[in-house]
Amino acid sequence: MHGWEPRVLVRHYLEQGLSKAAIAQRVGVSRRTLYYWLARGALVGDAESVRYPPRPTKLDPYHALIRERLDTYPELTAVRLFDEVRAAGYAGSLTQLKVFVRQIRPRPEPDPVVRFETAPGHQAQVDFARFAFPWGVRYGLFVVLGYSRLLWLQFVARQTMRVLMQGLEQAFHAFGGVPRELLFDQLKAVILEDQRPAGGRVLENPEFLRFAAHWGFRIQPCRPYRAQTKGKVERPVRYVRQSFVYGRAFAGDADLNAQALAWLAHTANVRLHRTTGERPVDRFARDERAALRPLAARPYQPLVLPPERPVPVTVPPPVPHVVVEQRPLAAYAALAAVSP
Repeated sequence: MHGWEPRVLVRHYLEQGLSKAAIAQRVGVSRRTLYYWLARGALVGDAESVRYPPRPTKLDPYHALIRERLDTYPELTAVRLFDEVRAAGYAGSLTQLKVFVRQIRPRPEPDPVVRFETAPGHQAQVDFARFAFPWGVRYGLFVVLGYSRLLWLQFVARQTMRVLMQGLEQAFHAFGGVPRELLFDQLKAVILEDQRPAGGRVLENPEFLRFAAHWGFRIQPCRPYRAQTKGKVERPVRYVRQSFVYGRAFAGDADLNAQALAWLAHTANVRLHRTTGERPVDRFARDERAALRPLAARPYQPLVLPPERPVPVTVPPPVPHVVVEQRPLAAYAALAAVSP
């Protein structure tokens, strides 16, 4: 026992009404020592003021690594850090790491949010989000199934209607079906004008209306200034920024989308979702897959869309070639011999 531990026990037993002889026997000291502590007032204070020395944990050897990563990337999530320290040899639990991260990076509790839930297969939310990479700006095209929260993501160079339609077709094939409606946040490729705030109606792009009819879904524009109705797609945008893009290196567009595809399969869609309490893949397979509309027999053929222009890619300037003259060692020896 540490020297101060018996004194804490003595206070506890005194408060329970045990005799001094019984207390001395329980804590393993002589009655003379106990009387000495009482006479000197060595038991003044309470047990809550005692600070026990921290016990060693499996995470201790990785504290420096975690602090260094958070110093460089302060918004790294505990799940990302768990993957990194586990790759470095950590064999402990995620809970232990979360506790440590919370201690060195405290966060306020988020405000409660009212959720708008939809039936299986009823709705998917769609949006673009801007990301800046060393080789240029790219846009993440997000498609989130409202019921299961299953996420599909692809990074593209433009937010054109052709890119949107091609991306949605890929998302439908990835899901194995089509939701009954797609919720959009006033995308110019979809909504030409929204006069609902003034009592009017929504004017959709005719080309995109034909695309929606081809695939069998209804266009649902998000009402202006009603951001809470598209929260299921906005929260994944923040999640992708923090848990996928932040602190990760990419070699270019192909590598970016390849890593995103692997991250969706092994992280995003198999995590325990905070709202539903289930993994998106489980909720999708059990309830939502069968509720989706069937796929169209063939891709949509646009009527009036112009062809896409090539995407400019920022390439760093080449390093100039420097010619270095090489001479045999005998030449340097001769120069050294004639120098004063």
